[in-house]
Amino acid sequence: MIPLPSPQQLRYLVALAEHSHFGRAAAACAVTQSTLSSGILALERQLDAPLLERTGGKRPVFTPLGRDLVARARAALASLTAFVETVDAAREPLTGSLRLGIIPTIGPFLLPRLMPRLRAAHPRLHLWLREDLADGLRDGLESGRLDLLLVTLPCDCGDAETLVVGDDPFLVASAPGHRMAQHAAIAPAALAGERLLLLEEGHCLRDQALAACGLPAAPLSEEFAATSLHSLVQMVAGGLGVTVLPRLAVAGGVATGADLALCPLVGGGGRRIGLAWRARSPRADEFRALVPSIAAALADL
Repeated sequence: MIPLPSPQQLRYLVALAEHSHFGRAAAACAVTQSTLSSGILALERQLDAPLLERTGGKRPVFTPLGRDLVARARAALASLTAFVETVDAAREPLTGSLRLGIIPTIGPFLLPRLMPRLRAAHPRLHLWLREDLADGLRDGLESGRLDLLLVTLPCDCGDAETLVVGDDPFLVASAPGHRMAQHAAIAPAALAGERLLLLEEGHCLRDQALAACGLPAAPLSEEFAATSLHSLVQMVAGGLGVTVLPRLAVAGGVATGADLALCPLVGGGGRRIGLAWRARSPRADEFRALVPSIAAALADL
């Protein structure tokens, strides 16, 4: 029988690839650096193949085989996690830990209304939250560090299964003295030629706003890129340009205290909010059971 690597050895390998540092990888695995190094060395001897280049550098360098096995180790750990989750889901749905990833243009505005609903409906569910950009959340889902994502759809989530929860229309925001402030509703064509302020690269809302306004996805001047919706609101209130804001964020208070004029972007401009989880996850029915609570929280706004 072929000797198989242990789950711990696979965790060491994946952690080293994710942190690119022996000390940080060891800390993430709650072991000493020597324990992690010995575990990977034992794995190489067991496989009779080098996974790391021993160049003497401070950062680990994986061999081509090592890089390939990191991806396979992630998949193997995800399968082992699903193995255990199948038992937990069958025993009692929506109990225990659930690791939820959420993008920053949804989390601060939806969670204050969603969390009380989830606690009331599922008191034995322990929700761990991770806020990150879409790419980071996708990596967390694929590696098994996250169970479920609350994102905008469509998303680049690999082969994940997705489910739409609700729609989030866009509002055009401008300073009160801006010509846009005189309209009851604004068509995307009316924004042509305006200085459109957006979030920086990496936020999915940036591309969605450009698409809703009928503008190309080419990067705009980074001089006017904001790091958050709150800073974007302040830039608009200062008269630097106009932007489009999700109604969810406005209802959640992103414009509170700012002197802004807001009006609907007509023509179906907006984004779709939904869930994403690993394909064939044994907890898929549990995730679908969360939809009524999420939809109700969206309706409250």
